[in-house]
Amino acid sequence: MSSVTDELGAGAPVVPLGMPLVGGAHGRVQGAGTEGLAEAETDDRSAKLAAVRAGDIGSVHSWELVTAVDGPGTRMTVFLSGCPLRCLYCHNPDTMEMRRGTDVRADEILAKVKRYRGVMKATKGGLTISGGEPLMQPAYVRRLLRGAKAMDVHTAIDTSGYLGAQCTDEMLDDIDLVLLDVKSGDPETYKRATGRELEPTLQFGRRLAARGDTEIWVRFVLVPGLTDDEANVELVAQYVASLGESVTRVEVLPFHQMGRDKWEELGMRYELEDTQPPSPELVERVRGQFRSRGLQVF
Repeated sequence: MSSVTDELGAGAPVVPLGMPLVGGAHGRVQGAGTEGLAEAETDDRSAKLAAVRAGDIGSVHSWELVTAVDGPGTRMTVFLSGCPLRCLYCHNPDTMEMRRGTDVRADEILAKVKRYRGVMKATKGGLTISGGEPLMQPAYVRRLLRGAKAMDVHTAIDTSGYLGAQCTDEMLDDIDLVLLDVKSGDPETYKRATGRELEPTLQFGRRLAARGDTEIWVRFVLVPGLTDDEANVELVAQYVASLGESVTRVEVLPFHQMGRDKWEELGMRYELEDTQPPSPELVERVRGQFRSRGLQVF
């Protein structure tokens, strides 16, 4: 199976980065795959590329139906392929490149949303678009968000914010909740952990807060020896507190090794082989740093 996103021409609604795509999905080790979703098929290459540019086709890694994991209530979480970051602790490295995904029509995803709409509404859940990095495929995300809101379904995106500039005001109008991954407060630590710059994430969070109508849940992955420095955590907590009432929840996510085998399977060097999960005492210290800023922490 080949992905249409392998050969996109100029103007395609996918963000070109000119580097190997290695990224930072941080949820469960794997979703439900693409079982139950038909792969997009078309004999005309130009028609397929046009469909990608229009957001009708996207590269999907997996999907699953879960409760209280990627937002409130029962949610259909769709994991898109492709990410601009090189997170050392990524435990879903198979979401790093769009070419590893399956080409799925937006209508296929929205048909699933419609199928589960009843349970979503009953539990105050909805649709979450995750990754990888969903904003690698902004046209596809825009199409999914608009379709979900047309069904009166709660929507969320799980993003690092690094590509926040790709999220238009029109898209934000269709987003109820942003799960914002703030991976570090210190720029040098952020670059070491992800291979990218911190500032775009900070700018996106400020933009969301300035709007005032988009709820934010901040996620921070606690990695001993990488992101756990007290001064680094303090910078994250200070920034998050500055976003004001838009932030209703902070999740401190302890590092784990559940994705280690995937790196080996993909032939990639895993640099955190000897890193241990944080101790309960360290987790509590970090959570306390966020609580001291008046933030609700989990």
